[in-house]
Amino acid sequence: MTSGDFEARNQDRWLEYEKLVDQLEKGKSGPHAEEMPKRFRELCLDLSLAESRMYGPQVTERLNHLVIRGYEVIYRTRRGSWEKVVSFVAVEFPRIVRKEWRLFWLCSIVFWVPFFVVMFSAGHDMRWVQAILGAEGMSSMEQMYGGKEEQISHLRSEYGSNFAMFCFYIKNNVSIDFSTFAGGILGGLGTLFYLIFNGLFMGAAAGYVNHACNPESFWTFVVGHSSLELIGMIISGMAGMRVGLAILNPGRLTRVQALVLKTKESLPLIYGAALMTTMAAVVEGFWSAQPLPSSVKYSVGGVGWLLLICYFLFAGRRMKDAAR
Repeated sequence: MTSGDFEARNQDRWLEYEKLVDQLEKGKSGPHAEEMPKRFRELCLDLSLAESRMYGPQVTERLNHLVIRGYEVIYRTRRGSWEKVVSFVAVEFPRIVRKEWRLFWLCSIVFWVPFFVVMFSAGHDMRWVQAILGAEGMSSMEQMYGGKEEQISHLRSEYGSNFAMFCFYIKNNVSIDFSTFAGGILGGLGTLFYLIFNGLFMGAAAGYVNHACNPESFWTFVVGHSSLELIGMIISGMAGMRVGLAILNPGRLTRVQALVLKTKESLPLIYGAALMTTMAAVVEGFWSAQPLPSSVKYSVGGVGWLLLICYFLFAGRRMKDAAR
């Protein structure tokens, strides 16, 4: 095959490739954009054949130029995906949470009120706490938070390694968040149930430890990861309530259409909550049980809560909005 035959045979395909590159370079996406990696590989093969058969600089230089342009488009697209992740974390996610501030405060109240009521009631009447935890739950609290030495010994015998702890905690946290979100399918009642239940159970655990175990071993363990874990759960509740309200009040849409639409709109909240849950599991598995001074753990935990509050209050704001 001569150089002219090779060029004539593939001319149409090269022109289509060039049009696709032009389109992607302008930031436009069309029905054939997903074909870019395949067409890029084909052009690389054409360039390799042209060079090995010595078809001359006119063909090889043209193909080489197209390959370089295609590589830059693909690299820019991949780099853009990372930029999208950074943009989501730094800008979009906190904006969405602020936009849904009513749902945030609703879910926060539904969780925190039972938590504090049960925790403080332990000092007056332990029967409620005992009824919520049960004998097995109280025994587990005593083994885990009887003291710092008992805590470390229990964790080592239970999980064996920090990584195993991380795996357990992320499984546990994800299951709680998913249940809280999925409960929205019941018109939001399931979401409210899981938020109330977790508030009661965690408040009972905190109240029992404060009066029957070693409070320092408990609070120094939970303070480091509690901000990410609990706020992540509340945000999962926001997503669930979004779905539930769509079912209760679909507007002009059918309930199925409203459910599909609001579920899609809730995905950023779920993505953000999942990221927070993962970070909480990392802290819980690799930091929380470390034998460090209590002052260090309280300081780190306090800074974590402060940074998270500032993140949701200020991250992603435009300068003119932040100045208001």
